[in-house]
Amino acid sequence: MNRIENLFRELRQRGRKAFIPYIMAGDPSLRRTRELVLLLEGCGADIIELGVPFTDPLADGPVIQRAAERALRRGVTLRKVLQTVAGLRKKTSVPIVLMTYFNPVFRYGLEAFADDAFGAGVDGLIVPDLPPDEARDLIRVARRKGIATIFLLAPTSTEERIRLVSRATTGFVYYVSLTGITGAELPPDSEIVRMIKRIRAVTEKPIAVGFGVKRPEEAKAVAEAADGVVVGSSIVRMINEDAEGLQRYLRSLRRAI
Repeated sequence: MNRIENLFRELRQRGRKAFIPYIMAGDPSLRRTRELVLLLEGCGADIIELGVPFTDPLADGPVIQRAAERALRRGVTLRKVLQTVAGLRKKTSVPIVLMTYFNPVFRYGLEAFADDAFGAGVDGLIVPDLPPDEARDLIRVARRKGIATIFLLAPTSTEERIRLVSRATTGFVYYVSLTGITGAELPPDSEIVRMIKRIRAVTEKPIAVGFGVKRPEEAKAVAEAADGVVVGSSIVRMINEDAEGLQRYLRSLRRAI
């Protein structure tokens, strides 16, 4: 059991839900990323999702795309992100999940990446452009190192797909609440609840919901049905536009969840 699985087990025992904020590594700098991870933990984050900048982020909306572009202009690479996580491990044991597209991992080399990610202290991986039926090699090298492989489900997922993703996933199942990109509008609560019930019918693994959650009242509604809530675009926007209000916003999300 890695840190993510232990965390969800502890949260369930305490009747609590996970707050999972997302930030883009290297935006506005890797030094600031280190500070932000510690700030997020201090504001009640249970797991931190750390984006790896990529030139063609298909699942990301304009806010996160611009964050990736800024980080790339600063020369941020997957290797530098791993070095940043390694530095953070001297100060925190909060679970860290990398959200990366497959090309940087493939270029790195699967075995070398798994070795270095484990050595740095990475707890989980989300690779949105790599479905589980094409991810056998990545799953193999990640599990050998105890790194969770977290796959996505969407409102359009069939029963067969739900079962496939649930089997392949470790850590938690990531339910993308809408058929669109990050930062879009959240669908009605009833649709989210209905889909979570379908997922729970085939797995006991924790379910976290992301894409579209912005306001504390939305986070609260999602947390009533799910085991965790992922908030990304609104946090990334505030980092660059309203840094003074960021801590207040994070604490409001934590209270709501």
